[in-house]
Amino acid sequence: MTPYSTDDIQPAEAQAQATDTPIAAATGTLEATEADSPGAPATAAPHGVGAATASAGRPKPLEGLRLADPTCPHVYWGNKCLSDLDARGCGPSDHQLNVFDYLAGVPGNLDTTDYVEVQFKNTRKGFYRNDNHLDLVKGDVVAVEAQPGHDIGVVTLTGSLVLLQMRKANLRQGTEIRRVYRKVRPVDMEKYQEAKAREHDTMIRSRQIAKDLALQMKIGDVEYQGDGNKAIFYYIADGRVDFRKLIRVLADTFHVRIEMKQIGARQEAGRIGGIGPCGRELCCATWMKNFSSVSTAAARFQDITPNPQKLAGQCAKLKCCLNYEVDTYMEAARRLPERNQTLETEDATYYFFKADILAGLIYYSTDRRMAINVVAIPTERAQEVIRMNAEGKKPECLASDVAPEPPRSLDLVEQEDLTRFDQARKKKSRKRRGAADRPAEGAAGQAARSEAKAPQPASTEAAEPHPAKPSGNQRGRRPRPARPQ
Repeated sequence: MTPYSTDDIQPAEAQAQATDTPIAAATGTLEATEADSPGAPATAAPHGVGAATASAGRPKPLEGLRLADPTCPHVYWGNKCLSDLDARGCGPSDHQLNVFDYLAGVPGNLDTTDYVEVQFKNTRKGFYRNDNHLDLVKGDVVAVEAQPGHDIGVVTLTGSLVLLQMRKANLRQGTEIRRVYRKVRPVDMEKYQEAKAREHDTMIRSRQIAKDLALQMKIGDVEYQGDGNKAIFYYIADGRVDFRKLIRVLADTFHVRIEMKQIGARQEAGRIGGIGPCGRELCCATWMKNFSSVSTAAARFQDITPNPQKLAGQCAKLKCCLNYEVDTYMEAARRLPERNQTLETEDATYYFFKADILAGLIYYSTDRRMAINVVAIPTERAQEVIRMNAEGKKPECLASDVAPEPPRSLDLVEQEDLTRFDQARKKKSRKRRGAADRPAEGAAGQAARSEAKAPQPASTEAAEPHPAKPSGNQRGRRPRPARPQ
């Protein structure tokens, strides 16, 4: 085997000269060649999405589209940016830990190694040798060597990327690499389906057996081998468990070879799968294989509220994503001053209250325990005040004298207030409501109302004096009759 080299990739002109074919055929340009040379076989026989069937039984190419690989036409790519990608690198993505083979269409990629990556139930994967030199692509179902018998799996990766995956898996020296027997046959698939149909009932029965034996363990999943001769029991336990008696009982009950594998809570969540609070698939079910320890210090460095319900994932452990950005936060926190450092000004003494690490803002308060007269300043201003205090100087105020200009938004929608028409709309609705409540009036009523509104002329005669108001003790009393003389 020769190592893979980029020198194997030749330009389209060189490929055309080496094969004595037109450049259009070497680059995969979809042009009809049957009309140019009638009776001769077509130089390109693409088939894929939207291709029409030609008279010779081959699909007729479409204009404006190119093949991803001229030697193996599988799919059209209408976008020029995707013209060099091959659809064989995608494969079925109905399994956990799916990998995209971005070297699938590179010439000579399959000749670099005979190793292939095969995936079984959930997240279990293995590496096997293709000694029989089968034409394997991603998504093929194959029968591989097992101990004892054979197992059924799906090919998930071929070519040079398998070597990178093997290096990432940290395989030990002397690890036996088993062989790929063949592609599955109908008889193999019948045995495989029969074995998979027994997995759920076996798991329920094995849990009851473990409970009867008073073992402190939880059997999370059961996986049968492809030929049904062996069953793998995945269990979770806090401590060491002596399951020798359990193995004898399980072997007598199910009449298969028993293998016990202890997994952690994170591995179990990856095997089950699910959606995280971020709206994406769980990291342990999509790409993460090696799990590092997560502590509450990661949450403390990122100023995350220590709420156990929000910090815990579906495995009831701390979320693995807490470690993703902790290094960035720790590097940004080194630029901040010490939290016990006080800032002296002419009017007050300021104490550290909180900090926005990534934004570089520090909030100071005039009280140690409460948020009183809180002032937010950048890190550079805080370092400047600390230097001034070290020299015996005190600034007039904590904030900088020059106020930063607020950034102007370029979005026209943000510059307008969405409630600017609400007041005018209310006034307009009131006018309409008042006009609807008034009854219809005739011309006479309107004339009378207009006369009442007209200004009256001032009178030249003296106004009559108003009668005097009765006193308080005379209000509401009837006048007494006069006495006879």
